[in-house]
Amino acid sequence: MIKSMTGYGKAEVLLESGKICVEIRTLNSKSADVNIKTQLLPKDREMLVRQTLSRELQRGTIDFFMTFEANAAESARVINRELALSYFRQIAGLTEAAGKECRGFGEPDMGTIIAAIMRFPDVMDTKKQEIINDDNWEAVYGCIMEAIGHVNEFRSREGEVLYNDVTAKVANILACVGEVELHEQERIGTIRTRITERFAELSLEPDTSRLEQEMIYYIEKLDINEEKVRLRQHCRYFMETIDNDPLPGKKLGFIAQEMGREINTTGSKANHTEIQKIVVRMKDDLEKIKEQSLNIL
Repeated sequence: MIKSMTGYGKAEVLLESGKICVEIRTLNSKSADVNIKTQLLPKDREMLVRQTLSRELQRGTIDFFMTFEANAAESARVINRELALSYFRQIAGLTEAAGKECRGFGEPDMGTIIAAIMRFPDVMDTKKQEIINDDNWEAVYGCIMEAIGHVNEFRSREGEVLYNDVTAKVANILACVGEVELHEQERIGTIRTRITERFAELSLEPDTSRLEQEMIYYIEKLDINEEKVRLRQHCRYFMETIDNDPLPGKKLGFIAQEMGREINTTGSKANHTEIQKIVVRMKDDLEKIKEQSLNIL
């Protein structure tokens, strides 16, 4: 069964320091366009992740996201002891130097001073550490592969919808070819009548043998039998490809172009109102097939 290039997958893994969440989103594209949108991934691991995404997801615009939620203990803020002591010494020196001016105000409250220091820039630091390392890489990579698996499951479900839609429209086009055949004999008779009536209007007596030759030549120019045969062949080839090729997207686009050529030629040769209407319906279905084929992997 075919797959869509549109997909979404998410997976999570618990590490000692916290939880990592991996999200992957894919859209249609002519080739594999991988975008790593995270600062958590170590540079020496980025190439491996790119290669894995390209190999497993084949084609499409692939956006890779990774976020980290630290444990309460790991995210706790710690006092920058040296900086805090440096601020305290400076304040103590300032207090001593301004001792005379401070008379009458009482002794400074130590708790107030410390509370003020704690609000100074960079006194409180968040713990900093390498989140992804050699010890937990296997678990992180397993999380990435799990997210990729969810993307492929999503793509398979979307692919089933695409398959049903596209094949139904191919069947519509084949049915339209059969409808065209119902009007062909009527069309030929109409052409004959039109020509003979024109001669009658002009009060001319044409050479019967020559008239038949000209009619045959004119009717042959408007003959659409070859177009019908080729269009049916293209439709069969389209179905064979979508059923048997593991990655048929690009090829289906090329086949749809060939189908369009035959439909357009049929329309230009039609010379019949009902056939033109049928051709318009075929073109409508074909355009939808082309749009959907762009999203088939």
